[in-house]
Amino acid sequence: MADYVELGRPTPRIDGVAKVTGAARYVADQAIPGAIFGKLVHSTRSHARILDIDTAEARALPGVHAVITGEDVGHYLYGRMIKDIPVLARGVVRYSGERVAAVAADTEEIARHAVDLIDVTYEELPAVLDLDAALEPDAPLLHRDFDSYPGVRRPLDEPSNAYRWTVNDRGDLDAGFAEADIIVEGEYETQRHHQAYLEPHASVVSIEGGRAHVWTNTKVPQNIRDDLAATVGISRDEIVLHHSHIGGDFGGKGTPMDLPVCYFLARAAGRPVRMVADYIEEFMAGMPRHATRTRLRTGVMRDGSISAHHVQFFVNSGAYAGYKPAGVIGGAPRAAGPYRVPNTRIESVHVYTNTVPGGHMRAPGSPQAVFALESHLDEVARELGLDPLEFRMRNLIEDGEETAWGQHFENVRVKETLEAAADAAGYREATAPFVGRGIAIGDHGSGGGIGNAEVALEPGGGVVLGTAIFDQGSGTHTTLQQVVAEEMRAPLHRIRLEVWDTDGTVDDSGIGGSRATRVNTTVAYQAAQDARSRLVALAAERLDAPEEAITLDGDELRVEGRDDVLRWPELLAEWEERVVGRAYLEDTEPVRVTGFVAQIAEVEVDPETGQVRVLGLTTAHDVGRVLNPVGHQGQINGGVVQGLGYALMEELTVEDGRVATLSFGDYKIPTSLDIPELRTVLLESEDGVGPYDIKGIGETPNVPVAAAIANAVADAAGVRIADLPLTSEKVYRALRGEESSSSRAAGRAGSTE
Repeated sequence: MADYVELGRPTPRIDGVAKVTGAARYVADQAIPGAIFGKLVHSTRSHARILDIDTAEARALPGVHAVITGEDVGHYLYGRMIKDIPVLARGVVRYSGERVAAVAADTEEIARHAVDLIDVTYEELPAVLDLDAALEPDAPLLHRDFDSYPGVRRPLDEPSNAYRWTVNDRGDLDAGFAEADIIVEGEYETQRHHQAYLEPHASVVSIEGGRAHVWTNTKVPQNIRDDLAATVGISRDEIVLHHSHIGGDFGGKGTPMDLPVCYFLARAAGRPVRMVADYIEEFMAGMPRHATRTRLRTGVMRDGSISAHHVQFFVNSGAYAGYKPAGVIGGAPRAAGPYRVPNTRIESVHVYTNTVPGGHMRAPGSPQAVFALESHLDEVARELGLDPLEFRMRNLIEDGEETAWGQHFENVRVKETLEAAADAAGYREATAPFVGRGIAIGDHGSGGGIGNAEVALEPGGGVVLGTAIFDQGSGTHTTLQQVVAEEMRAPLHRIRLEVWDTDGTVDDSGIGGSRATRVNTTVAYQAAQDARSRLVALAAERLDAPEEAITLDGDELRVEGRDDVLRWPELLAEWEERVVGRAYLEDTEPVRVTGFVAQIAEVEVDPETGQVRVLGLTTAHDVGRVLNPVGHQGQINGGVVQGLGYALMEELTVEDGRVATLSFGDYKIPTSLDIPELRTVLLESEDGVGPYDIKGIGETPNVPVAAAIANAVADAAGVRIADLPLTSEKVYRALRGEESSSSRAAGRAGSTE
């Protein structure tokens, strides 16, 4: 990084001061004249017909301006691809917490009172509350009309709650198992996991002058504009979505959520409407990380090589598929991993149930799959009598080889990453009784998409970076500012950020899937280069010199071999016009470069209580080049802590179809007292994407944490907990040989010879 001026430096967040001083304006802070408050009625049933919705008392309440139900908003459905979600339930509710009716009133208190006055009469229907019930041949069907939904690309051969079942084969699975010396089977389960962002979902809609002006905390504004337009039956040009700060995302701010309801309330009331969810609603009707069940069967030879691997990855989608960009989550291939396996079968099954719908969360699908695979590989190593580190090193791919699911990555450094983690963690050193260490490996590439940027050089020396990105809290705006400062050789404080509303571009993919790493840094670079080229062309004309002879050094333009200097701020002041560089990129090529992560956890288990204490966690990353060390480390720390919560304590519990953890008093997330010593190892290189050879870091740190801790618990206490979270109760029961509903999956791991 020595060649760079602004990149590679620990740079404070561009929005940091505004956020810590309270100057940042979030959706709920938008001062819209005449705005009234919207609130929702949520279903109290998991599956039922709606026989009647009595809204008379609510409509008569002074201060109420609008009351709407599914009958008022019509048959509109929404979703990111598969459009199966009604704006308000119409005829039937499919989960406890579903949106049934809404009111708009002068104050939030009046709106809440009006909600309480609405009486809904239900007729109970049989509910399917888990994967087993939903997959029974005679199970009630939740979506009989699935094939008619907009966005469905794979119609079902016959109606089923399993709305997507895919099978991918490599090699000859049966032959691979036939030649295996040992076959190990296991089943692993993960829980629902909420994103726990600080700012709940919020929307404001004001309809004026024939257009809907919208403020909502989304990271994909163009997509949300299109979704809203399709949902409410107007054109995208009739909507403008304005920028607001976003108080955290972790994958959860990519769908319209309550926005269509807010629009219909504003239209019915003839007034701007503000809707801000509380955390009861977030937990009850949000879109958490999916609960999954993964069945693995692995054949190995006595020399430790893997001959066959079979994955069955079952995803409890909840009542709707539309909260996911493709109607499904990835992850199933990660249950095969970056290992050398000649014969594989990967089955992925997405299933409707009468429970809260799942959505996207940081590296969607990967923590679930990696927990299963990396836990399972430790069991395979145990059957072979091999150390887990040695077993992995024998089977991890090297550069030029393909993964177990057939992916070719460029510049593979997974073995180096694992070795670096082992060295830093002191993996080979002896441990005290009931102290153990566990290994887990993961990876996550940078997704593609559409990006836009503009760099304007102003008379007087100002540099304006225009972007369509609504920074969701990851620090993307700061990184883009650094890129422009680097290419323009201008001080960072001179780069002024201008965030466009949706009128500013025709299309943009926004933030998600570590896309900013690959797409947005590239377009910022290209826009800056375009501005430089235009500036040099103008200088060449002014200085009567060829463009190739002119260099830009800060504010100064020089001609090779000449002493005269021209300052571009003065040139533009003389010209009285701005120089504008623009860039547009549509990058949809498959992921060729990924960032590997290897983590080693050290835990202590109390044999009397089963309590697990994480003593330390080492995380090693194959990172390419780091543009902002402080922001980069922040992403790693945050991801590891989120993975820690997933491993040990966080669970959105559902009892009889209803979410039981409806506050942070019940839904536990890590505090500073729960954080162990964290060690980070970075393997920098010039193997990355874009003009700076970088790799995404936002998603990888949280992927292997749970598996590493589970493996450390098994090493420390000799018991395998195969379902998350790893509570002390589960460990206690396992240590005493008891099998409970919470630890039953552990008893399913086994081998055959």
